[in-house]
Amino acid sequence: MNSPENYEQQLQRRERQLKEKEAELRLRELEVEMTDKDAKFYRTVKHQPEKAEKLSWQKKTVLGLKLFGLGVVALVAVRLAAVLAGVLIVGTLIFAAYKLFFNSKK
Repeated sequence: MNSPENYEQQLQRRERQLKEKEAELRLRELEVEMTDKDAKFYRTVKHQPEKAEKLSWQKKTVLGLKLFGLGVVALVAVRLAAVLAGVLIVGTLIFAAYKLFFNSKK
């Protein structure tokens, strides 16, 4: 039947085939890893329509105009307060001068 030498040769042949298959599998795995590492990844950005950009620009413009208007109102209020304070001071001085110099003592 099968001699021990023949059996030994078959065993060695099977071992060689198994090693070759393992080597092929390992090479395929390495190749897949290399191609995966070489793949470039791109960061995606959500698409924003032009209307959103215009609205953003318009909102910024409106906010700027509101701020400018607030500044103008504040400037006018300060000038008005200065004029009223001046009128009040001058009126008080005139009243004091009248009381001191022109008021008759009876």
